[in-house]
Amino acid sequence: MSNPDELLVAISAAVESERSNQMSLTVVVGGAVITGRLAPEAVWRERVAEVLKDSDRLGPFAGVFTRDPRGSRPGRDEAPTHLHFHLARILQGSLGIPETGGMYRVAIKDVSAWSVGDLSYSDR
Repeated sequence: MSNPDELLVAISAAVESERSNQMSLTVVVGGAVITGRLAPEAVWRERVAEVLKDSDRLGPFAGVFTRDPRGSRPGRDEAPTHLHFHLARILQGSLGIPETGGMYRVAIKDVSAWSVGDLSYSDR
């Protein structure tokens, strides 16, 4: 979307202000379907840093995520520009990748379609 959807921006702003991770959302970005729960950016950064710290090869990158996000984020009065998913999957056919869920950052302006809720496939 060249003009981000105002409702999607409002949802992201509510997640940021409430510091809640209970909002499930499904988005289409570049033809990919991503489904999962939204997290506030600070919580998302913290979790990504934790995962990176546990890796011998990727540990040095953890610091990028633990730096003060204010330098790269809009101020409190500015609208969010990204969605921060955790426990998210990219849906491909009857499979969700990864099965356990991943951490994805999606630019709101790149979302072409979205729906409230976490989609999953069933063999039924």
